[in-house]
Amino acid sequence: MAATMPQPTPCGAQGVSESEAAELVWQSLNRTENVEPQTALPILKGLTRLVKGDGRDHPLEVHEARSSAFLAICEFAKALHRGQPAERLRDSAIIATEKWRALA
Repeated sequence: MAATMPQPTPCGAQGVSESEAAELVWQSLNRTENVEPQTALPILKGLTRLVKGDGRDHPLEVHEARSSAFLAICEFAKALHRGQPAERLRDSAIIATEKWRALA
């Protein structure tokens, strides 16, 4: 039986900064390693609030990096949901999120 993992804290209007959101997303993605899809999917669904951004104006590069991370996370979640191999997509999501973290 897989352990229940805590959900990330929502951000955006909740007051979490861009860099804090990127960090929380990165941490959450790392928690999806070696867990069953039914455990990973709720974690990934919870990340949608974090990748909305903090509502502040940021350089275009930050917005693009956040968008790329969001798309990569969606692809990872879609593969898990369909029962398809997802390890490479997880890696891509982590790499995209690391770029976002670096720019945020």
